[in-house]
Amino acid sequence: MATEIQATQPEQFKRSLSLLDGTLLVIGSMIGSGIFVTSVDMAAGLGSTGWLLAAWILSGIVTIIAAVSYGELSGMFPKAGGQYVYLQEAFGNRIAFLYGWSFFAVIETGTIAAVAVAFAKYTGYIFPGVGEQNILLNIGSSFSISAAQLLAIASILLLTLMNSRGVKSGKWIQFIFTFIKIAALALLILVGFWVSRHWDVFSQNMLHAWNAKAFTIGEDAISSESLSTLGLIAAMGVAMVGALFSSDAWNGVTFIAGEIKNPKRNIGLSLFLGTLVVTIIYVSCNFMYVSVLPISEVAAAPDKRIAVAAAEQIIGLKGAMIIAAMIMISTFGCNNGLILAGARVYYQMAKDRLFFKSAGELNKNGVPGRSLWLQAIWASLLCLSGHYGDLLNFIIFTVLLFYILTIAGIFILRKKMPDAERPYKAFGYPVLPAFYIIVASAICVILLFEQTFYAGMGLVIVLIGLPIYEYFKRKHKTANS
Repeated sequence: MATEIQATQPEQFKRSLSLLDGTLLVIGSMIGSGIFVTSVDMAAGLGSTGWLLAAWILSGIVTIIAAVSYGELSGMFPKAGGQYVYLQEAFGNRIAFLYGWSFFAVIETGTIAAVAVAFAKYTGYIFPGVGEQNILLNIGSSFSISAAQLLAIASILLLTLMNSRGVKSGKWIQFIFTFIKIAALALLILVGFWVSRHWDVFSQNMLHAWNAKAFTIGEDAISSESLSTLGLIAAMGVAMVGALFSSDAWNGVTFIAGEIKNPKRNIGLSLFLGTLVVTIIYVSCNFMYVSVLPISEVAAAPDKRIAVAAAEQIIGLKGAMIIAAMIMISTFGCNNGLILAGARVYYQMAKDRLFFKSAGELNKNGVPGRSLWLQAIWASLLCLSGHYGDLLNFIIFTVLLFYILTIAGIFILRKKMPDAERPYKAFGYPVLPAFYIIVASAICVILLFEQTFYAGMGLVIVLIGLPIYEYFKRKHKTANS
C-alpha cells in the first residue's frame, strides 16, 4: 500500500504557468496595501512634492534594476527556490540557509500576516462586526484576540487550501484579483486626473517642489522645519524604505521557476514587465495624490489613509468605502501570490536537507502541500501575536541585505562559472547591478543610524539561523552515517 501511495505522488513540478501568469504573479504580489498608505509618512518626512515623486521614481528604477539583474540568475538556475538557489550557488549552503530561515521566520510569513491583517482591517471598515474593535477574547491585560485577527487567519487558511489543490487554482485566483486591482487603480488614477484637470492644486504644490522640509503633524496645526543636505539624504533613505517595501515581493516568480513554461526566457521577462507596470502605477498614483491634495494634506491624511483622503476629494464621502473595497481586493490577491510562491523555498531547503523532510514532498496535486501548511500555521501565529507591524519594520533591512548579496552573486558567478549558459544577461552589467548594490547599501546604512533598533533586530533574526543551520547539518550527517 505504501508503495502505491508513493507512486501517486509527483516527483517534479509541472510546468503549467505562462509568461502572462508569471507577470501577473509579480504584479499581484507587489501591489498590496502599501500604495494606499505609504505616501503619508514619505510626504511628512520630505515635505515637498518633487522629492516625494523622486523617491517613488528612484525606488521604481532601483526595483526594475534588481528585477532585470535577477533575470540572469533565473536563466542560469530555472528551478524551484529562486533566490535561495542563487545564494546557494554563489555563496554556499550557510548563506542560502540564513536567507531561507529569515524568509520563513519573518520575511514571507510576516508579510503574509501583515497583508492578511490589512485585508481584515479594511473588511472591518465595511463590515464592523469583523473589525479590530470587536474583541472576542481577553487573556490578561496585554493579549487579546479580535474578530479581525480571526478573519485574517481564515483568509490565510482559505488561500492555502486553494493553493494546496494545485497551481492552477492559485493561478486563477491571481489572474482574477490582479486584473481587478489593476483596473480599479487605473480607474481611480484616471478619475483623479479628470477631476483635477485644471491642475490648480498641482501647480501650487510645484511652486516649492524642491524645498525639502519635515512636517510635524499636531492635533490642531501642521508645522515644518527645513532639511539640511544631510537631513534630506537621511529623509530620502527612510522614505525609500516605504516605497521599496510597497514594491517588494517582485522576486516571488523566481520561487516557482519549476512551474513556469520556458523559464529561461519567461521568468526574466515577467520580472521586467511586472516591475515596470507596478512602477508606472505607483508613480501615477502619487502624481494623482498631489494633483488633488496639497502636500501638507498628503502628509496629514487621517489614519495615514492617503488613498481614502484623495478618493473623498474626488468622489465624495463614498470614496472611503470604495478604497476599503479596493484594499480588500488588493490584499487578498497579494496574499495569494505570497502564499503560492513562498512554500517553494521551504520545499527546496528540505530537498537540501536543511529543513523538515516532509516539506520537500509534493502532494497528489503536484504542489508542496506540507510546506504550504507549515507556512500557513506560522503566519497565522504571527497574526495572533499582535506584533506584525514590528515584524515588517524588521523585514526591510533584512530583505535589502539579501537582495544586495544576491546581486553581488552575479559578479561572483561570472568569475566562478564563466562558461555557464546565460540565456539572459543582466541589463547594464556591471554598471546597473553595481548601482543597485550602492543604493541599497546606502539605505541599509541609513537604516542602521535612523532605525537602529529595527535594523539591529533584523540582523538578530538572521543570526539566530546559524545554530539552526548547524542543527540541520548535524542531523543530515547523522542520518547518513
